[in-house]
Amino acid sequence: MTERDIPDSWPTARAKESDKKSRLSRKQKFGETKAFGVSATGSTSKSVKQPKEYNSQGLPTDSDVEPTFPPSKKTGKLPRWLKSWVLWSVLLTLVPGSIAFLAMAMLLKLPSAPNCPSIFWPLASASVRLHCAQLAASKQKVNDLLQAIALVKQLPDTHPMRQEIDRFIEEWSRDILRLADQSFQAGNIEEAIATARKLPEDLAAYKLVDEQIAKWQSIWSKAEGIYNKAEAEVRERRWQSAFMLSSKLLRVDNKYWASAKYDQLNRIITSAREDGEKLAKAEGLANSKVVDKLLQAIKLAESIGQDSYLYEKSQELIPAFGRKMLELAQSKMDSKNADDALEIVRQIPSSAKLQTEIEDFIALGEAQRNAWLGNVPGLEAAIAQAQQIDPTRANYDQAQQLIARWQLEIEDVARLERARTFASQGTVNDLTAAIAEAELIPSNNPRASEAKQEVGRWRSQVETIEDQPFLERAEQIAVFEDVNSLQAAIIEASQIRRGRALYPEARKKIRNWSAKIQRIQDQPLLDQARDLAQSGNLQAAISAAQQIASSGRALSGEAQAAIDEWEGQIRAKQNWQRAQEVAAAGTTEALVEAIRLANRVSDSSILRMDANLAIDQWSQQLLDMARSQGQADINKGIEIAKLIPRGSSAYSAAQEQIKTWQQFLNPEPQQQFEPSGVTNGQ
Repeated sequence: MTERDIPDSWPTARAKESDKKSRLSRKQKFGETKAFGVSATGSTSKSVKQPKEYNSQGLPTDSDVEPTFPPSKKTGKLPRWLKSWVLWSVLLTLVPGSIAFLAMAMLLKLPSAPNCPSIFWPLASASVRLHCAQLAASKQKVNDLLQAIALVKQLPDTHPMRQEIDRFIEEWSRDILRLADQSFQAGNIEEAIATARKLPEDLAAYKLVDEQIAKWQSIWSKAEGIYNKAEAEVRERRWQSAFMLSSKLLRVDNKYWASAKYDQLNRIITSAREDGEKLAKAEGLANSKVVDKLLQAIKLAESIGQDSYLYEKSQELIPAFGRKMLELAQSKMDSKNADDALEIVRQIPSSAKLQTEIEDFIALGEAQRNAWLGNVPGLEAAIAQAQQIDPTRANYDQAQQLIARWQLEIEDVARLERARTFASQGTVNDLTAAIAEAELIPSNNPRASEAKQEVGRWRSQVETIEDQPFLERAEQIAVFEDVNSLQAAIIEASQIRRGRALYPEARKKIRNWSAKIQRIQDQPLLDQARDLAQSGNLQAAISAAQQIASSGRALSGEAQAAIDEWEGQIRAKQNWQRAQEVAAAGTTEALVEAIRLANRVSDSSILRMDANLAIDQWSQQLLDMARSQGQADINKGIEIAKLIPRGSSAYSAAQEQIKTWQQFLNPEPQQQFEPSGVTNGQ
């Protein structure tokens, strides 16, 4: 059955037109019927009775419509042509076929569908309402489903079709909730909630609405929370944590958050991580405190786009990098390197947004550069430049302080220039006058430190002029280098007092002359000690030399070195004698101990050669003992052979013997080989 299209909205008031059609239906010919405004002419389906009454709900009730027949005319005398047998033969031939044709056509003709948009609903039957409601619901659109529900839900609870209608209402209600959930899954939660709340509150399915909305809101809130936390982690550049949070969206029961928003968040994190790597590199460059690297850092930060999550961070870093350049410039300025300082600040880009501070730095820096020329014209030019700085600028107070300093400094510079003029003559009187002039500069004035340095230099010149004769006479007296002359020179040089310019030089000469006196006095005693040692009386030599070593005089170090050598010879002799005594026992332990004692003889001792020969002899004895013992007990023989010291003549032979014994005790397993081409069982 072909149904007519259902428009998006149906007219709701056609009362007058329906009443007119109802009256006309009673006058129709036999075989034509109308039901509730729905044409059914020619239908082979059950006839629809003509409505006569309306029930309490305003709906029509069905009643039979009696057919009416047209009135017959009175019959008179038949015309002559009706009596023709030829006519009746033709009629008898055509009529049955026509009747059969008409009957077949009526049987095959389908009943026409009701025209739902033109129905007057207060008069429509339940079946028509249900039919039109099903047509509307078949569109599976929210408004059509709501219209379908509205068409049938007003039928009375006692209606015979009530159970079927309730089933359809339940189905269409769930379809509406399903469509709402589709909106929710597509990311339109507000639309989903609005759709769900369109369900009539008096429906049984409405109890699911609040529950469903609460579920949607819970899912949405959870997803938003995950997303917001991930964004926060991105801003803090914690990429791993952000990716872990984004993966939680995949487990959210919403396609929009699990797909579109998940993909969006991952793109954000990936892009932000790339930007974060740029910022990390920029921060690393900035930490180097090198101008070129700071400029590179600023360029990297500038490359972060406005749509990046790290854009605000990059915009914070650019001024910070610019301020580091200002700090470098200030450091140069503090060391009075104005040219480099000004060159640095002029390279700071405008993106650092420090233009005002840069301009102030340049203005004041150029003024300071002139002031550092150290002369009156330079200071006057500096004051003039600083006076041009506007009171509204941040460095205005600093400029005023410098102006006051430079004004005082002009007076100081004039005094220093006069003092330097006096000092240039080089005489004691001129130097004294220069000192007096420079001391007029107050200690809190800008050039006080410079004046103090000049005063110290000039006083040193005066003291040198005054004390130089003492030092020259002392050198002349000491030229004979005997004890009396050297003592007289020391007395002359000692007249130069502590704190005077030549005092350090005088003390150095006095120490040299004193050492010469001590050497002259102590050398005979040290020579006597060496003679005693040469004769073999080491103990007497040591006693004589200790008189010098313990006095802290010029030859104390030399005497102590001789004492150490002699004591070493005594110990070497004692060790050699003890080694010989121990070796006489001839046992393994005795020989090992004798070798140890002999090795304690110093290489510089005349006994070292004898000790080496004895060590070789005792090592050979140990090897012989090891071989003898090995004939009965190989392990014991190995233990003895291992005692032979490295460097002895028997060491190599002992190692070979140990290797032979170990191979005997632990032979390598022999491999079993089968002839080529032979297999088991052949």
